[in-house]
Formats: sequence, C-alpha cells, structure tokens
Amino acid sequence: MLGTVVNSFAIILGSIFGIMIKQGIKEEYKKTIMDGVGLSVIVIGIMGAIKSENTILVIISIVLGSIIGEVIGIEKKLNSLGNRMEGKFGKEDSNFSKGFVTASLVYCVGAMAIVGALESGLLGDHSTLFAKSILDGISSIVFASTLGIGVAFSAIAVFLYQGLITILATYLKELLTPDIILEMSAVGGILIMAIGINILELKKIRIGNMLPAIFIPLIYSIFASFFGL
Repeated sequence: MLGTVVNSFAIILGSIFGIMIKQGIKEEYKKTIMDGVGLSVIVIGIMGAIKSENTILVIISIVLGSIIGEVIGIEKKLNSLGNRMEGKFGKEDSNFSKGFVTASLVYCVGAMAIVGALESGLLGDHSTLFAKSILDGISSIVFASTLGIGVAFSAIAVFLYQGLITILATYLKELLTPDIILEMSAVGGILIMAIGINILELKKIRIGNMLPAIFIPLIYSIFASFFGL
C-alpha cells in the first residue's frame, strides 16, 4: 500500500499548491491550459488503447461494462458524492464536484493506476506508483488551479481504488496474466480518451458508468480458467 499512500499525498500536495496560485492565473489562461490538458489526456488514452492484442475483448468489455455501470448508476452516484462533499467543503467553489469527479476518473482509470497497483500487490514493487505520484502531483497543480479544491479530494478515490486493486491482486495472482493486464490497460486507455473529450467539452460522456469495463477482461479470465477455454 506504500505506493498508493504516496500517490494520494502527492495529489493533495499538488492540489494545495495549485489552489495557492489559482488567483494569479487569468481566466483565458485557465481555459487554454485545460484545453491543453484535454488534448494531452486524449493522446495518453490513445497510446494505452492501441496496445490491445484482443480488440474483440476490449469492445465487449466496453459494451458489457457500460451496461453494468448504467444499471448501477455509477456516474450519478459519483456526482451525488461530489455534490455532497461540495456542500460540506467547497461552498465557495462552484467547480468542486467537477474537479472531484474529473480528477478521480483521470487518476483511477489509467494504465499506471492498474498496473502499478497490481505490481504493488503481486510483487511488492512500488516503482510504477512512485512514478505515477510525480505525474499526478504535477497534473493536480494544473487541475486544482482551474477546477479548485475538489481535485484534492480525488486522493480519497485514488486511495480506495488502487488500495483495493493492490489487496485483490494478492488473491488473484494466478488469473492476472500479462495478457489480461494488457487488455485491462487498453480498456482504461479508451476511458482516458473519453475523459479528454469531456474536458474539451466536445461531448458529455458518462465515463463513470463505463468503469466496470476495466474489470471485464479479468472476469473473462476467471470464466476461461474455470471452463478450460
């Protein structure tokens, strides 16, 4: 869990610094910065998605995961949580919920979050999460300078998400083959692309409802192992 703890603290520290410099950045600068971040996020997502070696599995994962997410209503629950937190901690910050949800998704669905947490649980190797901590710390400065204090609270989502994967990895090590991890990362790459589209406000995609898609390749691996496929 050390890597996840460091990652969470890096986001909090970066957010604090971003909030400190927020007032010194002109609105037009903030808009241009967020456009740049959105484009960068899309490129990062593409780089992760094209690594897939089983496109059919990725497509099925997105479809099934989206259906599951819609039934559960994950996006609605995330926004509701963000709004409740905004009422308690961000009364003067109209972007609190947006900052919390956007940053939580960016930091949780990426390949480094998945692979890093798995390496931490399977091998006790925290190097990927340490590297992610640096990247997240820097990006949280940008996010917080434009979206406010809500970004800092995304550290809670990161801690719970990566921590859970780290713990589960110790029990699922036989099923988490390199091929399955690759496909999970590819699905995550597609979701990261969607986040970039949302940041650019090209289209509102309910990314939260797609989150279960990341774990469909793992579920496929469990069924394939059970039935000897």
